Amino acid sequence: MDHAFINCLAAIFEDVAAVEYLGEGVTVAEHMLQSATLAQRGRRKDAVIVGALLHDIGHVSGDSGVFSMTDTQDRHHELAGARLVERFFPAVVTDCIRHHVAAKRYLSATRRGYLGRLSDASRHSLSLQGGPMEAQEAERFARHPHLDEIVAVRLLDDAGKRPGMKTPGFLHFVPIIEDLMEEHRRNQSKEANDAA
Repeated sequence: MDHAFINCLAAIFEDVAAVEYLGEGVTVAEHMLQSATLAQRGRRKDAVIVGALLHDIGHVSGDSGVFSMTDTQDRHHELAGARLVERFFPAVVTDCIRHHVAAKRYLSATRRGYLGRLSDASRHSLSLQGGPMEAQEAERFARHPHLDEIVAVRLLDDAGKRPGMKTPGFLHFVPIIEDLMEEHRRNQSKEANDAA
């Protein structure tokens, strides 16, 4: 088990406990914890819970900084987040992080009423991220093998912006993180043995 990585994640959550989240009424840590808590309350798969917990980790782990309502260019936080976690988790978790922005674009193009329910900050970032997908792009995205999990994390992202919502802290989710990391390690070992 890579305890250094878990300690790194814990430190990130501690560091962003008071950092305002994208013009919303919650901090970055509150937003990610709310998304994961809602996933757990909804009895989602562990991969969705951890994907929701870490979906915005790239805002604070990369070197581009946290999104601002005055931004005129996208900071690609989803790519920074995916790069941070991809060595440690099954592909479905990494895909939830890597594609949660694309899922917003996909849902804006394909789900009636979705775009109108986005917060002002999400609509502003959407405009920097390419806007709603064109039909062909949406058709390609719909064939992603982890589409259901990615869309679930996107919807949890949208929901996790409730000022005053009580959630457990990061340490509550560590056992789930450890289970997924161990699953990933076992799968990698099996693949290595099969290739030998």
